[in-house]
Amino acid sequence: MYFNRIKTMMLLVIMSSLFFLVGYFVGGKNGLTIAFVMACVFNFITYFFSDKMVLAMYGAKPLDAVRYKWIYEIVEELCFQAKLPMPKLWLIPDDTANAFATGRNPAHASVAVTEGILEILDADEMRGVLAHEMSHVKNRDILVCTVAATLAAAISYLAHMMQWAMIFGSSRDRENRGGGLLPALAIIIITPLAATLLQLAISRSREYLADETGANTCHDPLALASALEKLHSSAHRRPHEAGSPAEAATASLFIVNPFSMKGIMHLLSTHPPMEERVKRLRAMARRK
Repeated sequence: MYFNRIKTMMLLVIMSSLFFLVGYFVGGKNGLTIAFVMACVFNFITYFFSDKMVLAMYGAKPLDAVRYKWIYEIVEELCFQAKLPMPKLWLIPDDTANAFATGRNPAHASVAVTEGILEILDADEMRGVLAHEMSHVKNRDILVCTVAATLAAAISYLAHMMQWAMIFGSSRDRENRGGGLLPALAIIIITPLAATLLQLAISRSREYLADETGANTCHDPLALASALEKLHSSAHRRPHEAGSPAEAATASLFIVNPFSMKGIMHLLSTHPPMEERVKRLRAMARRK
């Protein structure tokens, strides 16, 4: 658990350092400030309203407290153990088996499950999945991922600023920034890719952390491992393509990636390899 926390901190430090270095090279203090303010404004809106947007996007309805009383009881138990307030529970009318948590902090958290996941998991496996989702809330992963997204977006803005500066600026302007053609091309092409890879690495690290925290909360790593295997198998039997950029952007919220990823796109996954996730959970069970 501590390794994944430290890994996340190190990745954020590297991304922050990249942002400041690129920002100063591109536009000095003014360029740095403009890019950071633009990224903060965009991600401020995302941070405070993304939960409502994503729930509306997937047509989520409040989970019936009578019909699904057993789910409410599981979540109440998990919240008691994790010392968290009760989140809002939602049902997504979709046969795909999946679940996600959203919300800017524990006091404004929501957990959504699909109709499909209720059909293929037993109670113990469902408890493991819900423990994983509550761990995202406890670990404040929405905040962590928003910070990473802010830095990645700011670095991309800076790269675009450099691109326009190369098109319309003079050679003297580039020399004043200490630049040249090769450093400028490196910023335009390489740094946005590096920022994206760092952001994806942070997302994968938080998934590992949620698996570990969730397994400790439900005291049953094997149940969570079994649930992940079933969900992964179900996703492969019924692969989906993202219908819009917004859907693709929200894939990281789900416990397993809901959309098919082909070819080299596997290298740009927001989720760790399923085999490694299951392996780590089974290792936890052996240590207990």
